[in-house]
Amino acid sequence: MSTKVEWFPLVDEQGTVIGKATRTECHSGSFLLHPVVHLHLFNTKGELYLQKRSMTKDIQPGKWDTAVGGHVDYGETIEEALYREIREEIGIATITPSFLKIYPFRSNVEFELVNTFKAVSDIVPAPDPSELDDGRFWSLSEIEANLGKDVFTPNFESEYRLLFME
Repeated sequence: MSTKVEWFPLVDEQGTVIGKATRTECHSGSFLLHPVVHLHLFNTKGELYLQKRSMTKDIQPGKWDTAVGGHVDYGETIEEALYREIREEIGIATITPSFLKIYPFRSNVEFELVNTFKAVSDIVPAPDPSELDDGRFWSLSEIEANLGKDVFTPNFESEYRLLFME
């Protein structure tokens, strides 16, 4: 049985593609900078939808995270990756995200250039059980009451503080 190798673009801090590497190489502690997309999905009540990462994920399994988060594949634009991840992770095809911010994030195993977006919709996400373990809308006060309690991914916590608390 052959396993498909996933290739990610390597980028500089402006997002210009300067090479490519495999998922394994990018997640091995090499700290090769590679782009990802995140979508913060709010409903009209101001609640934020979060996904519970699958226990089979190689990074931060079982933690609550942004509504949509995923890697950009080599040869794919940021927008193509964003819409692909939205369809794959929460099953919505009819939202219009707006750009928020791009920033570098370094964890203990990888280095990502995070492209963040926001959308508002009352469409109830239909998460793919092969991608996510759960998903629901959280009030901002509920999120803030759980910060620092090992409920969320470190990336989500730092991004939430960066985007919504400053």
